[in-house]
Amino acid sequence: MKIGLCQFRVELEKEKNLEKAAKLLKTAAEAGAEMAVLPEMFNCPYDQEYFPVYAEEEGGRTTNLLSRIAREEGLWVVGGSIPEREGEKVYNTCFVYDPAGNRVARHRKLHLFDIDLPGKVTIAESATLTAGEECTLFTAGDCRVGVAICYDLRFPEYARILSLQGADLMVVPAAFSNVTGPAHWEILLRTRAVDNQFYTAGVSSAPNPSLSYLAYGHSMLVDPWGEIKGALGEEEGVLVGTVDPARLEQIRSELPLLAHRRTDLYQLSSCGL
Repeated sequence: MKIGLCQFRVELEKEKNLEKAAKLLKTAAEAGAEMAVLPEMFNCPYDQEYFPVYAEEEGGRTTNLLSRIAREEGLWVVGGSIPEREGEKVYNTCFVYDPAGNRVARHRKLHLFDIDLPGKVTIAESATLTAGEECTLFTAGDCRVGVAICYDLRFPEYARILSLQGADLMVVPAAFSNVTGPAHWEILLRTRAVDNQFYTAGVSSAPNPSLSYLAYGHSMLVDPWGEIKGALGEEEGVLVGTVDPARLEQIRSELPLLAHRRTDLYQLSSCGL
């Protein structure tokens, strides 16, 4: 499975963001990617005041665009995330489309990002967003793919559940800040890959100094040995890498972590999977 990580600077205008997303998805397909992933909140500035304003229902302009690009390019599209409106609630939601343009998965961010680092970064997603309630795993060809959105990455229980359910890859649309990103982004992506023996693909928006929230960028693909197979900096662009089943099999057979778990001593809920 060749995967394209699409990183770009989110703008204030939704239309510009959709144009950038469409362009990079097509670029990924032209570069040979079979799947492409967008960043968290790719159609709107990452700021709690904007989420309800930019929110759309499924079947709106953004999801229709993702479905169309997937169909036209014959591409699996992991649509980063957008503010999704359902009734009175707004979710931070990733929609996934198969190469025929069908929606095959929807992941609503499980862990809302409520933090206050004085003088550095303050955000309260729970002020405007509702947390999701379901773990998300789908099959793309021979690859089992789990979905986590940004802050979900910090919770090892969720990643382990995806691993136990057969995930070969965890995609992580994100918008880590320029404070938390340098400290933890790479560490978390590599740790989740090593602990769970799957690939991780972290896809961030690039920093835009004209917005109130500065994203970190540095999208990267990590293999199950913890090796970084490719990474971007703060620039806009597409990184194409490979999820190699032979590499997965080799590492899992040589270091069979999951088989050595002490399930007589500890258990995890399956999260409905």
